[in-house]
Amino acid sequence: MKRQKNIVSLSVLSLVMLFLVSSCHDKLDIIEGQLNTGDVDYTNTDNMIEPLVGAYYEFATRGWEESLLLSVRGDDVNAGGLGDQQPFADTDNFTYDKGYWMYNSLWSLHYRDIVNMNNAMGQIQLYKDFAPESKYALADQYMAETKVLRGWFHYNLARVWGDIFIINTATPDQEIENGVSTRAEVMQYISDLMDEAIPYLPDMRPNERGDIQGGVTKYTAYALKAMANLELENYQAVADACAPIINSGKFSLYSDFYQLFKKPGELSDENLLEMQYSDYGSGTGDTFYHLYAPYGPQGWTPARANAEGGWGFYEPSMKYIKFMLDRNESVRLETSVIFTNRGISDLQTAGYTNLPSFVKNSTRDGDVFNDYARAKFASGKHYLPSIQLTDGRNNYGGGKNFIVMRYAEVLLMYAEALTQGSSGSGMTADQAVNLVRARAGMPSISGVSHDDVMDEKYAEMAMEWGIRYYDMIRLNNYTELSYDGRTFSADKELLPYPQAQVDALPLGN
Repeated sequence: MKRQKNIVSLSVLSLVMLFLVSSCHDKLDIIEGQLNTGDVDYTNTDNMIEPLVGAYYEFATRGWEESLLLSVRGDDVNAGGLGDQQPFADTDNFTYDKGYWMYNSLWSLHYRDIVNMNNAMGQIQLYKDFAPESKYALADQYMAETKVLRGWFHYNLARVWGDIFIINTATPDQEIENGVSTRAEVMQYISDLMDEAIPYLPDMRPNERGDIQGGVTKYTAYALKAMANLELENYQAVADACAPIINSGKFSLYSDFYQLFKKPGELSDENLLEMQYSDYGSGTGDTFYHLYAPYGPQGWTPARANAEGGWGFYEPSMKYIKFMLDRNESVRLETSVIFTNRGISDLQTAGYTNLPSFVKNSTRDGDVFNDYARAKFASGKHYLPSIQLTDGRNNYGGGKNFIVMRYAEVLLMYAEALTQGSSGSGMTADQAVNLVRARAGMPSISGVSHDDVMDEKYAEMAMEWGIRYYDMIRLNNYTELSYDGRTFSADKELLPYPQAQVDALPLGN
């Protein structure tokens, strides 16, 4: 493990990193979860699920800027024209400002919730200490779930910054004082952590769980293990982690790609992990929403009156749209990209004069995306049709879940591992890729190459969690990231540490 020599005072650590542990509220339609330790009767082991519910609430309580910052540097996504968030647009162009608030927010909120996961695990252990032996297995399962969520946060941080702190406790001062671990060490840590968790997790799909529907299962952990080993380029470990998911026979691709990212696709048999949101089916009262406004249009005419628009901070790239048109994509292009008349005009000027009929400024659900200043396209994967909003609710995307891991990505990771020389079981690379293509209405191909897999992944996973950007980084494919006037080089792979963290923590300069 790498140690930094410039150890500094940690007296301001809790302020800088926002290591705040708070109680949560009844947000998952189960029970009230707790992450605070005051006034808790640990002898009442019937309440052992409460800190776990609290952990899921914290997992889903994401700042709007986090997912945008994780994904904006890929050649599938552009920042909108942001006069009020220029450093975000600069980041999209590989010009980084370590003093920018978004960098510090992503770091702080992720580390806050790593500590929250560790605190939840500690509370579950306290319940277990008083529990009868018949509840030991359940306690071990709950603690394993928090490990998976903790691993996902570490995974994001290491992809963005490389060398980061590994935090395994709720009081991390000593761990931070010991210094950062390398990116490779973090990915191996995540892989090993999943090995610890898998034996204790339910053998089912997330949507089969009766206690916390959509909660982590052993297959979620296998998927995260595959993702970590993909970053390590340990392709045999990727194939070995994907195989149990594929061979379980429990997962399938949701038949309607368009609806997968809308309310009908929530908790489908494809989803291995998703953040769940709700207004509890009521037009008034409490809501637990993610803020999707940054993905939305500044101007639209919704099919359902009074539905609110958004900010125009995020748009599919022209490069991605041309790539999809050149492949004769329909289902995935219509789903992933929402067009405005300005964007359509630009496509026609670029030589795409014979556009498919679905390329228009209205969606199949009747929402019209008018021209607006910040962007020419919008992300369809972050769009909820206004007619799917609960009556009385007007927030853009209000109540829409946020998919984090899905079976299509597992199939494509598996296929890539095989094209990189790994051995697999139960399915060939051709079969895995063609399952994904068939759902998209694309013809089968044979003799799948590594380039074929990466093209398929580009088409399938665009706009999702920065997958495309980090694939190109892993493969040193800088040419793809040098597009539309951008020039990418190896020194741009990682964001700089946030200045607030450099000033307070053993990170170096």
